[in-house]
Amino acid sequence: MWQETKHGLYKQFNFANFNEAFMFMTQVAALAHEYHHYPRWENEWSVVQIWLMSMNHNGERQITEVDSQLSQAIDALLDKQKAAQKAQAVPAPEKVKVFADGGSRGNPGPSASGYVVLDIEDRVLAEAGVYLGITTNNQAEYTALKLALEACHKLGAAEVQVYMDSMLVVNQMKGIFKISNRDLWPIHEAIKQLVAHFKHVSFQHVPREFNKLADAQVNLALDTELGITHLSPVA
Repeated sequence: MWQETKHGLYKQFNFANFNEAFMFMTQVAALAHEYHHYPRWENEWSVVQIWLMSMNHNGERQITEVDSQLSQAIDALLDKQKAAQKAQAVPAPEKVKVFADGGSRGNPGPSASGYVVLDIEDRVLAEAGVYLGITTNNQAEYTALKLALEACHKLGAAEVQVYMDSMLVVNQMKGIFKISNRDLWPIHEAIKQLVAHFKHVSFQHVPREFNKLADAQVNLALDTELGITHLSPVA
């Protein structure tokens, strides 16, 4: 809301970053040209402050109808932008497919997790490869699953179909295999809590050749961290 101050009509605008703030200032500049009325403003990174005041016939500065009109035009500009962004917003996917993988060069050794989230028409919604440091292959596989489910939750998905080439992780998540390695207990429990946020989550084992998208994310993360310019196999 604009405030009447001794320096004129005042309002502070907060944006996500400098680029958004600068774009806003550019649009306000165009409005100012239309109204032949130029504001005083300040910009610091993502914050823009604007003061509107006019000069009367006696050479005194005061808030006039022109200031009010320009303030309303600036607000209308922002309202239009918000409406456009809302119209362009992608609805949350009802169902998604996840391909997750983890690998360790040494087992234990330098490790990474990778995942790709697809909609039912196989369009990529999210993907990432994350370097983990020195850990085991199983820990990297579990971490990949956790990161993937977190991404699905962020997307607002209701149902998730998980595909992994780790028979161990898939069958442990199904409750078919017991978890004998205590180091995996905490992340297994964390994943179970994540699963509870969804309407349904299924787990399916696939051959490694059908998990190449996630595998590529793993190798990219490892090669980038280790400064390798060619892909190397992981355990």
